[in-house]
Amino acid sequence: MENSKCLFGKCPYTTAQKVFSGKWSILIMYHLSEGAIRYGELQRKIGDITQATLTKQLRMLEDFGLVSRYIYSEIPPKVEYSLTDLGHEFKPVLEQFRIWGDKYIKSIENKEIE
Repeated sequence: MENSKCLFGKCPYTTAQKVFSGKWSILIMYHLSEGAIRYGELQRKIGDITQATLTKQLRMLEDFGLVSRYIYSEIPPKVEYSLTDLGHEFKPVLEQFRIWGDKYIKSIENKEIE
């Protein structure tokens, strides 16, 4: 059996798992799907994420071509993050996560009631 390095870029499941392997990557994609956002605002929306982790996750998503960074030439520098065209193609997947997540939450609530 081939290892996951050999399957990256060949197997869609291995590729997706690698691209979204970061703990916060899907949540970052969700917030960016709502529009361009500044770094500090993104960190506040996510909540319990360190600056180092957010920076690492954003760079990883940028390297994979899903997120773009725009630096305004002003002092202090203003940086905005947004989804690329490829990143926007992930929005239907995010919607399916929401639908499934809602159903799963309801199933948990139903089990607690029983």
